[in-house]
Amino acid sequence: MPTELFISGKNWKLSLAELASYLKARETKFEVQFFYKEFFAIKVEEGFGAFVIDDLGGTIKIGEAKAKLPTLIVKEAFLERNKQAQSQIAASIATSGIVDGMAKSAEKVLFGVSVYCTEKTPRPLSWVIQRFIGSTVKDELAGYGKKSKFMGFSKDRRFAQLSHIEVLKKNLVENKSEVLLCIGKEETWVATTVAVHNPFEFQKRDIYKPNQRTIFGIPPRLAKIMVNLSACKPGKVLLDPFCGVGTILQEALLARAKVVGVDVNPWCVKAANENLEWIKREYNLEDTEFRVVQGDIGRLTEKIGQETVDCVVTEPDLGPALRQVPTGPYALKIIQKLEPLYFTFVEEAYRVLQNGGRLVLVTPYIITRSGQSVTMPIGEKLENLGFRRIQPFSKDMFSKDAIGLEELIDASSLVEVDERHKICREIHIYQK
Repeated sequence: MPTELFISGKNWKLSLAELASYLKARETKFEVQFFYKEFFAIKVEEGFGAFVIDDLGGTIKIGEAKAKLPTLIVKEAFLERNKQAQSQIAASIATSGIVDGMAKSAEKVLFGVSVYCTEKTPRPLSWVIQRFIGSTVKDELAGYGKKSKFMGFSKDRRFAQLSHIEVLKKNLVENKSEVLLCIGKEETWVATTVAVHNPFEFQKRDIYKPNQRTIFGIPPRLAKIMVNLSACKPGKVLLDPFCGVGTILQEALLARAKVVGVDVNPWCVKAANENLEWIKREYNLEDTEFRVVQGDIGRLTEKIGQETVDCVVTEPDLGPALRQVPTGPYALKIIQKLEPLYFTFVEEAYRVLQNGGRLVLVTPYIITRSGQSVTMPIGEKLENLGFRRIQPFSKDMFSKDAIGLEELIDASSLVEVDERHKICREIHIYQK
């Protein structure tokens, strides 16, 4: 199986959990060799295409590994300025085939280099490493008789990395001309970027849809991640019973699912229908199905029918929009006020889900002034109903040599913290 490098979004645990769920749902064989907040190295079976970047919400770039060398050599080359180690790195790049791909793209090659470093000691030298890789590639291209330009940028930015927007605008994916150097704890990968996340599409679906609900809205990026965590795929029936203006529904529709939305607010029902019609037109989804109806959560089974859906993905009310970080007692009061709504909902969710169906649910995660977190005690209720918790990570995902599994394997939920909001999100995955 070839090795792919995945550059994660800001919440790397959420990114890795989404990727694993997406691959498992499609019965794609994979093995996580290395993971850290900067990137993942994953062996994926043949046939895994770069096009999947559009199906993911938490992945920034995908790179195809072309060479691998011990991180010890990288440290010797740049921390100790060892010329022999530097020559080994240059030789690895020369024989990787990366430059061959660039040389076929144009008469004059514009290329870039991004350095992703999990190790602290070489991190301050990432600019030096980037320039070295750039010079090496430039020399190799000259050997092909190619003129080239190394895409540099000012040192005032935090990391020696090209943003996904820069890669898109300069057509570096099409020309196979961004080099990724991913420095792990023990191994370092040299890769070519084969796919990059397009933020303009998420922006389009966020701010250019006909109807918005800014204060209460869930970002399309997170909505897509949640849809993937539900193991949703083409043909599945997905329900959002607190659909609002339909953000989760639109991402499920893009995944070619049959979507059903319910909301108690008649304006939301109308707005969601208009937004989904817009999505169908904008993305040529004529063959997709959706319906949005008005209804109270306590009578969900009457509206939807018993055991009729494969996935329930939703974000109910998370509480009031707070201007200040709350005290512990006030945070607890918010949770207690919301409990009846959540408990009624999960009872109905169990009835409408088919056996084997998944529930992906957001509950409030409130960090108080004392730094403590106050959360919704939903687990016991769900398990008493018959739901089984799905751990975001399992040992069978990882290679036997993977380091630091304990922190992930023990995770029972995923937390998404947004600094703009005082009430954050805890994401739970359950199966009937």
